[in-house]
Amino acid sequence: MNITVPAQYGHVHVTLDTADKLHVLHPKAIIAYQGLPHLREDRFMDLAGLYRKKKWIRSLLNGPSEFVLGLPPGCSLETVEIDEGSDLLFDLRHIIFFSEGMQMKTKIQKMKNAWITREFVRMRFSGPGTLGVITSGDVKAIQLHKDRPLYVEAGALVAYPEQASIKLSVYGNQLASQHMQVQWEITGSGPVLMQTGSHDADLVQQLQSGGGIVKRVLRELLPFGGVYIK
Repeated sequence: MNITVPAQYGHVHVTLDTADKLHVLHPKAIIAYQGLPHLREDRFMDLAGLYRKKKWIRSLLNGPSEFVLGLPPGCSLETVEIDEGSDLLFDLRHIIFFSEGMQMKTKIQKMKNAWITREFVRMRFSGPGTLGVITSGDVKAIQLHKDRPLYVEAGALVAYPEQASIKLSVYGNQLASQHMQVQWEITGSGPVLMQTGSHDADLVQQLQSGGGIVKRVLRELLPFGGVYIK
């Protein structure tokens, strides 16, 4: 199996050899396919009865074949190799495909975790196999420490170890803590995966408007700057 991600965002080209099988969780993302028609088989997917009123269709693609996955604007795809003993819990929304032979198990989140992520379940994949992870921006892995917490913005968190200690938090001094999104404070061992795309609307606005940074500084420093400087 060969997965080619271009330098620019937009699509992913997947080539399957004869023995390869790949489950695609978002069949509508397949914008081009080359192979014998019967090598694609769509089926209903029911995640262990947790979503009894919602069923998704997934595609099983067999080799030899190749296809192109279209990605949403600003998103990229990273392949993650999962071993047999992996305990990473993934937000299923970030998984676009996984290789045949991998086991998927639903894990009920604690109430405090579900409240901020708005997801009551996360998925644990057992390998060996390959996951296709789609994110806003790139994927970054950071190793956890037991005595040095990692703070991650809630919306950036893609996967974390099941045994990690997690709580909601902010950090820094009072001014810093008042001007940041809610953070996960995570300790433990193993990697955390996060998406690096910026969700700072102010930053986007500054980059798209001429003189935005200068005007903002003047508004902050000058008396009544917010009134006179637009």
